[in-house]
Amino acid sequence: MAGRVSPSEPADLLAKIRGFVRLVLEDLCNGRPPSVALDRFKTYCSDPSGNCSCSTDLPCGKDIVSLESKSHAYRIDIMLRLLLIIQQLLQENKHASKRDIYYMEPSVFQDQGNVDRAINDICILLECSRHHLNVVPMGKGLVMGWLRFIEAGRKVNCIKNPNDGFPVPICIEETKDIVSVAQYILVVEKETVFQRLANDKFCERNRCIVITGRGYPDAPTRRNGLTFLVNPVYADPYGFDILTTYRFGSMQMAYDAKIFRVPGIYWLGVFLSDSEKYCLPNRCLLNLTAKDKQKAEAILMRCYLHREAPKWRLELEIMLDKGVKYEIEALSASSLSFLSTYIPQQIQGRHYI
Repeated sequence: MAGRVSPSEPADLLAKIRGFVRLVLEDLCNGRPPSVALDRFKTYCSDPSGNCSCSTDLPCGKDIVSLESKSHAYRIDIMLRLLLIIQQLLQENKHASKRDIYYMEPSVFQDQGNVDRAINDICILLECSRHHLNVVPMGKGLVMGWLRFIEAGRKVNCIKNPNDGFPVPICIEETKDIVSVAQYILVVEKETVFQRLANDKFCERNRCIVITGRGYPDAPTRRNGLTFLVNPVYADPYGFDILTTYRFGSMQMAYDAKIFRVPGIYWLGVFLSDSEKYCLPNRCLLNLTAKDKQKAEAILMRCYLHREAPKWRLELEIMLDKGVKYEIEALSASSLSFLSTYIPQQIQGRHYI
């Protein structure tokens, strides 16, 4: 995004907020319905040729939000209320979560989704990222392994206890003195898999870092991703969607995809072929539901799979063709510690895509 504001320049953001509010007031005083033009961003489209601009980080159009429209009037109202809160956060150098903001006026905001959309609108309007606004997510990610760092003056030494989970840092800008001797970063989809590896002392035996976003990853978990990650996920459409969120970013925060996506990530598994390779019992396989099939078909249309990840796309096509899925924990049917053997074998044999 052009003209992105530095996190060390809250004064610039405050000036932009005052300028926007001034324009709104001028329009109202002159009998004109206030309106705002917001750039539109997207991380993917359904153009199979790949000749689109989704990967350029440039806007693909504009949305005009005007007080003339009833639905837009509410949207502008929420934006103005949030700008007042954000102005206070910046002036006092304080932070608040999206949930904190919602509970300041729940009867007005009505739904957390309205707050989330307004924050995205404000980021686009001010040409900045959420963390520049001092709006932080409720952290849910966990990390363990060969890593130590200082977050907001607090020392976190994962290396001392490599099999213990620690919260992923929320404020990346306040994280410093990062030291690691890990050979790779392993991202796992579920906390249950994370805990399984912790119980197996996986990081003690393998010089790595293990991260989980506990499902769809939050912003800090994605921003903490480095250049080389391997990611074991479910052999199902929703696990695949989580994988694409790490690599390509989310549509909701497409305006900030550049700082959230991890293009160097590899898919370690599990693959549908693993069910035959490791003689997975039929009882571990589940038929794809109608919702699963609909999800898979929608993902297959995404331009970035055609352009940048055709092998990933092929795996999803195979899953859809066979009509079955299974969860990564199913590989532990023969042994609870199977994953601790499977993962190093996949990495050493370069069985990832």
